[in-house]
Amino acid sequence: VCKKHGHEAGFKGATYIDCPMKPCFLCKKPEHTTLTCPHRVSTEHGVVPAPRKKTCKPLEYVFERQLRPSLPSIKPKHVIPDQVNCAVIRYHSRRVTCLEFHPTKNNILLSGDKKGQLGVWDFGKVYEKVVYGNIHSCLVNNMRFNPTNDCMVYSASSDGTISYTDLETGLSSSPMNLNPGGWLGPNTWKMIYGMDINSEKGLVLVADSFGFLYMVDMRSNHRNGDAILIHKKGTKVVGIHCNPIQPDILLTCGNDHFARIWDLRYIEAGSSLYDLKHNRVVNSAYFSPFSGTKILTTSQDNRLRIWDSIFGNMDSPSREIVHSHDFNRHLTPFKAEWDPKDPSESLAVIGRYISENYNGAALHPIDFIDTSTGQLVAEVIDILATGSSRFGLSF
Repeated sequence: VCKKHGHEAGFKGATYIDCPMKPCFLCKKPEHTTLTCPHRVSTEHGVVPAPRKKTCKPLEYVFERQLRPSLPSIKPKHVIPDQVNCAVIRYHSRRVTCLEFHPTKNNILLSGDKKGQLGVWDFGKVYEKVVYGNIHSCLVNNMRFNPTNDCMVYSASSDGTISYTDLETGLSSSPMNLNPGGWLGPNTWKMIYGMDINSEKGLVLVADSFGFLYMVDMRSNHRNGDAILIHKKGTKVVGIHCNPIQPDILLTCGNDHFARIWDLRYIEAGSSLYDLKHNRVVNSAYFSPFSGTKILTTSQDNRLRIWDSIFGNMDSPSREIVHSHDFNRHLTPFKAEWDPKDPSESLAVIGRYISENYNGAALHPIDFIDTSTGQLVAEVIDILATGSSRFGLSF
């Protein structure tokens, strides 16, 4: 870390060792170590709980009158599993890079890996493997089901292609290829990371490693229009999320340390509605699943950030929660997601990097965090899954 002889940083067994020349790895502040960091003992340390405030802006007034009544006024008790009720099976030969549950069949989970393979796991037939190896040539970074045909799935890859795959046959087509001439060097090779679907307009929205947004028409399965620069040129756009209430409102995030909000109807370079600045790379950014008015982001500075209302003050987040998800090796990035079963839109789920010592093993639990207070509601671990939370989560 600091290049000095004898200095260490990282895990020794299940204990994380700090470099003595660097600040605390967890909260990034000096004068204490990760082992004694107050945020490690108390996740809600330093977090200001969600305030109750009077509405003063017209848009916020409309939200409180029209959208808020559909959300429960009393927060329900969180139902969190205390064990994993399924098998542990080695499905892929290389690292798992993304997961996606089937939208209508709860027993089916899709998984993509570093080699570009697509796995279809049926919980009811645990040990029957279905892995398609002809989809992509390298990392599968994102997957989304066709909203009108749940047997078909779109996937985005670091090979610069979008694939459209039939899950029953494994046959796929490629609606878009950003590298038609093959490998011409790292300065021209385009990789696709962020992806989402605007079902109202029938568009697949994808973004590449150079900061550009592309659109694919789902009816013709062909690229629609020109690429649009939405983040700093030459930086990765790693996440795209369409607002669940108004799909024309987009939330994007990337390696330029920003999450940005756009209106798809008027989108062009520099036309973002809001630019949400972070200290480091933003791994993910999501609108809340019911009202679409909250925002949850995950940044490599070990912070979860929450904006309580897109109609309010967007200059700074409503809360910052210190959480361990910064790592110094090549792993799949941690991405906090809203729990879609929580109608109060307050529960977030994310894997943890710095683990407690479980009889000498670092099990890297999955954390359930109350975003209104910063409190750790629960953690889920499995002694057979020593690295499970590194592979990401899907709902």
